[in-house]
This record gives sequence, C-alpha cells and structure tokens, in this order.
Amino acid sequence: ICVFICLLPFDRPRICINANAKYCGECIQAGAKCGWCTDPNFLKQGETVSTRCDELDSLIKRGCDKAMIENPHGEQKTLKNKPVTHRKKGAEKLDPEDITQIKPQKLSLTLRSGEPQSFDLTFKRAEDYPIDLYYLMDLSYSMKDDLENVKNLGTSLMLEMEKITSDFKIGFGSFVEKTVMPYISTTPAKLLNPCTGDQNCTSPFSYKNVLNLTSDGKKFNTLVGQQHISGNLDSPEGGFDAIMQVAVCGDQIGWRNVTRLLVFSTDAGFHFAGDGKLGGIVLPNDGKCHLENNMYTMSHYYDYPSIAHLVQKLSDNNIQTIFAVTEEFQPVYQELKNLIPKSAVGTLSANSSNVINLIIDAYNSLSSEVILENSKLPEGVTIAYTSHCKNGVVSEGENGRKCSNISIGDEVTFSISVTSKGCPKQGKTDTIKIKPLGFTEEVEITLNFICECECHKDGIKNSPLCHNGTYECGACKCNEGRVGRQCECSSNDVATEDMDRTCRKDNGTDICSNNGDCVCGTCECKKRDNPEERYSGQYCECDNFNCDRSGNKLCGGHGRCECRVCICDPMWTGSACDCSLDNSTCMASNKQICNGRGTCECGTCKCTDPKFQGPTCETCPTCPGVCTEHKECVQCRAFGTGEKKDTCERDCSYFNLIKVKDREKLPQPNDASYPVMHCKERDANDCWFYYTYAVNNNTEKEVHVVDTLDCPSGPDIIPIVAGVVAGIVLIGLALLLIWKLLMIIHDRREFAKFEKEKMNAKWDTGENPIYKSAVTTVVNPKYEGK
Repeated sequence: ICVFICLLPFDRPRICINANAKYCGECIQAGAKCGWCTDPNFLKQGETVSTRCDELDSLIKRGCDKAMIENPHGEQKTLKNKPVTHRKKGAEKLDPEDITQIKPQKLSLTLRSGEPQSFDLTFKRAEDYPIDLYYLMDLSYSMKDDLENVKNLGTSLMLEMEKITSDFKIGFGSFVEKTVMPYISTTPAKLLNPCTGDQNCTSPFSYKNVLNLTSDGKKFNTLVGQQHISGNLDSPEGGFDAIMQVAVCGDQIGWRNVTRLLVFSTDAGFHFAGDGKLGGIVLPNDGKCHLENNMYTMSHYYDYPSIAHLVQKLSDNNIQTIFAVTEEFQPVYQELKNLIPKSAVGTLSANSSNVINLIIDAYNSLSSEVILENSKLPEGVTIAYTSHCKNGVVSEGENGRKCSNISIGDEVTFSISVTSKGCPKQGKTDTIKIKPLGFTEEVEITLNFICECECHKDGIKNSPLCHNGTYECGACKCNEGRVGRQCECSSNDVATEDMDRTCRKDNGTDICSNNGDCVCGTCECKKRDNPEERYSGQYCECDNFNCDRSGNKLCGGHGRCECRVCICDPMWTGSACDCSLDNSTCMASNKQICNGRGTCECGTCKCTDPKFQGPTCETCPTCPGVCTEHKECVQCRAFGTGEKKDTCERDCSYFNLIKVKDREKLPQPNDASYPVMHCKERDANDCWFYYTYAVNNNTEKEVHVVDTLDCPSGPDIIPIVAGVVAGIVLIGLALLLIWKLLMIIHDRREFAKFEKEKMNAKWDTGENPIYKSAVTTVVNPKYEGK
C-alpha cells in the first residue's frame, strides 16, 4: 500500500517534460498533448528552455497565455470519394473500372506525433460483379479419371456462374513436376512416356498454360479434352511453381481487374522452398514470370517458392485460391489455408465429379468475407482497425480488419485510425494503401507529417537577441557548439571557476544550491520526476513542493507553494492554508453557529458540550429519546420484525449495523472515544433486545446489537404445583413451629413471673413491717464498752 501511495503523484504522463526539447519542433514531436509557450518572458529565473514544453493545462497554470501556446493539430482531406455502385443484376452492363465497392478512394492525412487521424472506410459487395476463374490441375497419372470429368467443366461451370454474374471468364492450366531428377525419370524413354505398361502419357512438364481466360466455355471443353496425363516419380507435386506463374504472369493468363479465382486441383501434397536441393537447385524463386510459348521454362533453375512468397504474390495480384483436394490431403491443405488469407479448401471426390459444387460453395465462402490489408507502413506509423459488421457486431484489433457473412448488396464500415510517432522520414510525404484482400480496389492515403511549429517560419537567423543562433518561437535556437539562454557561451567553456562563482549564493553554499547546473555562469535548475514540482530562483534556492502540508496535500489544497511558502487562496489562512475563514460550514439547521453549543474554528465546529457532536454539534447520541427513536429500525434490520419490516430497506439504511454475540461485547462508554448510548427495548412478543447507538469520529452512525432476543419462558406446571404444595406444607409447618415457639416463650415468661411472685410471698414475722416491738433500747454515745 505504501508503494502505491508513493507512486500516485507520478501517474500523470511525463512525456512532454522528459523530452528536454530545445526548440518548438522537437517539443511537438514528443506527444500530442505537448505545447510550446512562445512568450519571451515566460521562463522564470533558473528554468531551462526545455520547460517551455509542457502539457497545455500546465503551461496555462504557470502563466502562459493560451494565444501564445504553439500546439498544431493534424487534419485530413478527402481527395476522391466516389459513391459505391448501386445496381441490380440485369441492369446496364458496366466496365469493371466503373464499378465501385469501396470508398473513399483517396485521402490526405496530416499527422501530428501521437495524435491519431481517423476515417471511415465503407465496403459494399456489388451485385453482378465480373469473375475470372483459372482452373489449375494436377496432370500426374493419379489424376487420370479426374481429367475426364474436367473436360466438360467449361460449359457446366458457365451455366452455374450465370446465376452469380453475367460477366464470367474461365481459363485452364496444368502442372506435373520439375523436369530434373529425382522428381522425374530422365531416361530418354521416360522423358517421352513416363507411364508404365501400354499407357500413353505425355512428356512431363512443370507448368503449362493451356487456355487463357475466355468467356467461351466450349473452347475450354475442346482444349481440355486434348490434354493427356503425364507422370513423375515422387508423391508431392510441383504445384507451387505453377501457382507462382499463374499469379505473376497476368498478361499471359489474361487476368482483368475483377474478382480473380484460382482453383488448384490435386490429389497429392506439394514441394516448397528448400526441396529443390534434392535436384541440385539452390537459387531461390525470383517471383517473376518465365513463360515461353505458355510453358514455364525455369523450373530446373529456380527453387520452389516458399509459402510466404506465394502469400505475397497472391495478395499483390488480388487472387483468391480454392484448394480442391482429395479427402486424404484435407488436413495438409487446411493448414496451408490458414497461412494464405482469402483461401478456401474443398473436398474433391475421387473422380472430381463434384468440382462444380465445390467451386460454387468455395466462392460463396470467400466472397462473404472481407479482410482489409495495408501496404508497408513508414517507420513510426501505426494503424488500427475497428469493424462495424452486420447485426451490430463490432470488433477491434486483428478481428477489426474483417467482416463475415456479407451478402450481395450488404454494406459494412471500418473505422481506421492512423497514428505517427515522431517525424518519420524527416517529414517527407509518404503513401500507404489499404484494400480488401482479393479485390483490386484500394484506398490510397497520402501521409504528411508535422515536424515544425508555425512560428518556425518566422525565425530570425543571427538575431541580436541570440549571439550565435536563431530566435524563433520566443527562444533562442543555438547553433551547434553554443549553449546558454542567449547562446552566449561555447560548449567547451561552460565549466570555469569564474562562472561557477556566479552560481553560488555565497561562499558557504553549493553551486546552484545543489539543485541545478551552472551553465554559462547561470543556474539551470534540475527537473523533478514529478512534472508539477520545480526548482526556481537565481541560485535554484526556491521550489514549489517543500511547503507545509495539511491532509497530505500541499498547502492543504487551498493555495500554491512559492519558494517554500504557502500563498493561500481567498478565505483561507494558516501556514498550510488549512484554516477556513468561511463560517457557512459551521451553520446548523437552526441558523446558529455550531447549534449554539460550540465554536467555529477554521471552518470546523469544536463542540463545548461533550454530549453533542457532529459537524455542527447537532448530534446527541446519549440524549433521552434516542433509544425509542431508533427502536423500530434496529428491530427490523437485526431481526426482520416490527412495524417497519416492510419498508426497512428504504427507511432504515441510515446507520451501520454490527451484530455481537452477547451484552458483554457491546461497546462500553469508557472504551470508545465518542459517546455511546446503551438501549434496552421490548418487542411485541415481550422479548427484550439490547443495542448501543453512537456517532463515531467519522460522523458515521453505528448500532451494535446483540443478535439474540431475551424472551420470557413459559410456566412449568408440575414444578409450580409441587412448589405450591411444598410451600403450603412448609408454611404450615413453619407456622406450627412458630406457634409452638411462641407458646414455649409465653409459658416460660409466665412461669418465671410465678416463681418471682412465689419468692416474694415468703414473709418472716420479724420482718413484718406492721409489727412493732415493745422494748426500746437506747445506746449511750459516750459509752465506749469499758
């Protein structure tokens, strides 16, 4: 998490500031968002010329007038935009050159580095579009029975193709193998008749153009009927040599600028580049036409072509290939199809009896798919496709180049975006072409590149403002070997002791405060990784990122940092601009500052009454009535009961509910840093539930509730009856014991009283208080007993 937070400031693109552009043209080539400030007074002391190059928002924020920012944009012009052809079969016949299936046809794009130019390309498959079909057949001995069925192919195929187009031409060619060992036997007898037994075969050959493209189906039948089978030694055939010659010998074959189909019929595999070494042939195929008298004459001299070479030539000549092969070789040619765009594979019956249906099906498959390709792009130029096909299907990337299931008359659109990086070919005009595979039509795009700013044209060479350079776009563009803001120094004399002395604030400080380089006696401050952060000042002693922060924001986000001091926005103060002078945020709903229960400090209420809290001191979680106020919502959210159970989600989502197991787990007042109200409420079933309500330090309402109800249990009759009976008995015994105890105490008291009275009744006569003796005794006080 720490690493993520630390990298956040650098998420913004730094392409402009990192370009270190020395002049305007170099700046605009760095990226599409880069602009150059031409204001002569824009640079602050210590800033390098390259700081004129920055994003537009940053330049404006730094004080550059928008009118003085050089920021050219690319453009596009449509030079030819002939509409696609709308006509039905049977209408007036048009020349192939007059039929349009793709628009626009010609564009001019002016590209600014990093700024894409987009346009839409429309393709519509035209009805009754002319077709040229060339049938290339393997005439090795294994194809003997197939040749018989192909002899009538011309007229039969003409009848079927009339359902698709009224302008159809067909041609025929054949191939066997290179006429060298070990592909064929070179003995004189075998050169005349390579077949064994009494079979009469023609001499082996590499490729022969039997019939140029023609609309005469009968002629096709006649010439094909005159062909004879030949033979060779190995199983793979030399079909690639034949395909190459059919593709590049357009004049001899008679190809027109229409849909071109090549049907390749065989029951064997193929040789490819490198196999020629077996016959001592090492020269790579040159991809050129070598037909003399309709025969390929260089099969013994050039190797077989590679698959990539064939793909290039077939694509260059807009030829779509149909591989009509036997079931045994289906997997091999299926893999070959995957390597050759706009090609199809059909299963040929053992005697080629199904060849017409195979051709029709393959043609429908090929023509229902359009795939765009482009010519080689200049270095630094990229192109992106987005297809908008039938039924609203949209694709991007490689799939954006093609659309499938296109019927005749369907119109599809491709969005094409062209982008350049830098200034390819030093700004020279270039041309690229985009076309659908298998079609002759194409879009020609002329590319122009913006390499210099408009103000470059007004540059003043050897201007008095520049000692050795050109004054353009508000700054000096120094000649080679010169440096300095005014090109006043030689690059060989930039580090002398006298110059370094002028870059020190005093003798005890570092050169340019260790935040820059001394160039030509003037400090040029270093750049920071974050493009928003800059050093400035005569000695690079200032910066705009070392001011006080608040809330992890420089100057609290309410000011700007200038030379390490925050310059606050209006209504803000403090060293970090974190103290708001606006009291509106402290105003309570009753129009009193902090609800009359606190003071407003820096736009925030400091509540003086500890019972109140919240942003305006209006929340009192522990005030009477809180428990009753939230009872119904707590009951419905915690237990799904109560009067609000049907409207719970709508009315009771204003607090966070946290369930606990028992009452001991509820927050206690001493545990939290904010007031907590404990509540005990009874529901309709006389069950008690316990919860706490509080507003935490983040002003979020929190409710902790015990997730089990405290319900009274039903009476148990037997214990109650037994208890009552036992209680009565015990109470009776207790009363008897008490009565007995009281009687005993009473009797003892009475007996004690009796005993006392009895003792008082025992009088002696001498002690009778009524009795008086008749004798009086007088004692002489002087008598001492002598």
